[in-house]
Amino acid sequence: MQSNVYVLRPKLGVAPTLVSDAAAAASDAAQHLLALQKADGHIVFELEADATIPSEYIFINHFLDMREPELEAEMGEYLRSLQSKTHGGWPLFHEGGFNISASVKAYYALKLLGDSADAPHMVRARNAILAHGGAEKSNVFCRYSLALFGQVPWRGVPAMPVELMLMPKWFPANIWKFAYWSRTVIAPLTILAALKPMARNPVGATCREIFCTPPEAIKVWNQNHTGSRWGEFFLQIDKLLQPAEKHIFPRLPFRKAAIKKALDFIKPRLNGDDGLGAIFPAMANTVMAYDTLGMSPDHPDFKIALASCRKLVTERREVRNGAPRYPQPCVSPIWDTSLAAHALLEAGVPETDERVIRMCDWLAAEQILDVKGDWAVNAPDLEPGGWAFQYKNDYYPDVDDTAVVGMLLHRVDPVRYKLNIERAAKWVIGMQSTNGGWGAFDIDNNAEFLNTIPFADHGALLDPPTVDVAARCLSFLAQVGYEREHPSIQRGIEFIKSEQETDGSWFGRWGTNYIYGTWSALNAINAVGEDMSQPWVRKAVDWLISQQRDDGGWGEDGGTYWKQRRGEAKASTPSQTAWAMLGLMAAGEVEHHSVARGAQYITNAPREGAKWDEPWYTAVGFPRVFYLRYHGYSAYFPAWALGRYAKLMRGNSKKVQWGM
Repeated sequence: MQSNVYVLRPKLGVAPTLVSDAAAAASDAAQHLLALQKADGHIVFELEADATIPSEYIFINHFLDMREPELEAEMGEYLRSLQSKTHGGWPLFHEGGFNISASVKAYYALKLLGDSADAPHMVRARNAILAHGGAEKSNVFCRYSLALFGQVPWRGVPAMPVELMLMPKWFPANIWKFAYWSRTVIAPLTILAALKPMARNPVGATCREIFCTPPEAIKVWNQNHTGSRWGEFFLQIDKLLQPAEKHIFPRLPFRKAAIKKALDFIKPRLNGDDGLGAIFPAMANTVMAYDTLGMSPDHPDFKIALASCRKLVTERREVRNGAPRYPQPCVSPIWDTSLAAHALLEAGVPETDERVIRMCDWLAAEQILDVKGDWAVNAPDLEPGGWAFQYKNDYYPDVDDTAVVGMLLHRVDPVRYKLNIERAAKWVIGMQSTNGGWGAFDIDNNAEFLNTIPFADHGALLDPPTVDVAARCLSFLAQVGYEREHPSIQRGIEFIKSEQETDGSWFGRWGTNYIYGTWSALNAINAVGEDMSQPWVRKAVDWLISQQRDDGGWGEDGGTYWKQRRGEAKASTPSQTAWAMLGLMAAGEVEHHSVARGAQYITNAPREGAKWDEPWYTAVGFPRVFYLRYHGYSAYFPAWALGRYAKLMRGNSKKVQWGM
């Protein structure tokens, strides 16, 4: 649906006009948001990452020699559009700094597509890569991709014996101690590491020119990336495993059993055409593992694994106003639908509106009630009751989505959705970790020493409890009636208090960054009935107010995940401004001039239909490694904040009554 660009410009300093304009903007955006609803009731937006995912998609096609010329041409166009005009390489997020691994992958993907090394954009990229130490400085996942194409020797990656799949749960390093995303990526990767296949590479593309030292001449590839004693210990283990992996393990009887164990892990989790773990890297590794094992492309498992990769490609470019297609890292329909519905309610759409009911009915039907996923390893007696992030991912429901959906269903109709809410609340309580917090997918997934192994140079092998997820769980439980004195809530509050930064903010694990974490925490603190005048709460409020920018908005850069870059911001964004406003309103500051200035910023900001203009990435997959741009964030969060602001300003009570 095409629409005009709406730019509302309220008169400065006139509160009644600002309130009415905020309400009008929220209402108008809500109507455009509803126009995006699918026939079955759900809403889904694109989910964009960086250059690595389209590069890996191209790698798969050339590994298999199953090329898609038209689509690959569009992906090449997309990759070129992401190249930085400033440093010549590829960043991890919009206008971000140079990233060696993303740049190496994008450069080699373009070589596979036929881009000449002498083309101006390739020369700029090559110069940038060489200036940063060459492709040999790329991370482990990048070097695995290069090894599959023979661009680095297999000793250029850490040993990852497939025998890991045989390790019992009591063993210090076993598959169940890793995060769900690591588990699903590693299982097929261990097969590739064991069999060391060579990509078909039909065009014979190489990338030796982006190495400072010829790959075969490099003696030391793997480093102690943490500098810790554990890191040194695991580095020495890797030095022992490397020759064993080459000369001993392939001859042992355990190898076939270990490969079978990996396949037995993958098979029940294939997840139809939604894919293993419903995340692209796991799907891609599975396809290549099946091919390496000699599985025919006509085999049902091979076909469904490949189809899951293909399914992540965005809609055709004519549907997307001429934009080239690209593969998403995953899709976000549960998250988008539930958050969009919350925004609609705040923007004035009644709970009884049949379109809202259809959204809730669709969500209720997606609750996972009959599959005990990997989470049950640590909670075998807990009954299922969660929601996944994607369309289907029954083995991996996540706590964050479950809490957000639960709050929505309770708000819309606590009677109609009573059983859904009860099952969700019991599951969320059962997923609480020992320290009182909640991880996204697992309980007590915090064996930090594992992040020191050479394979884990990305530092994201685990899923420890985080404030933003814990806050959503507390908000949900409080909203549906659990009292402040309930043990889970008491432990959760103590966890949040213990994680507060010295300046009053909270770290945002899944959204950028301290604004996201602080918004989440303040919502939970309000929901559980804490006294919002306590010094520790006021410190958080003061911090949020201090971060407001001159234009009235809030913004925070992806670079803030590096401690030395804390406080960095390039621009205000509508979604981050909305989080700050919502956090301040939860803390009782509805009438504070900072909230009014935030509302003014959002109403002044350019908007087309449901979406405010926001090219910035305001979320993360893994801090410092993998960033995300949720295209829906610039639609539902600004409408949510403006709608709530107008409603509270017009009402007698200024207290936020919901968990979010």
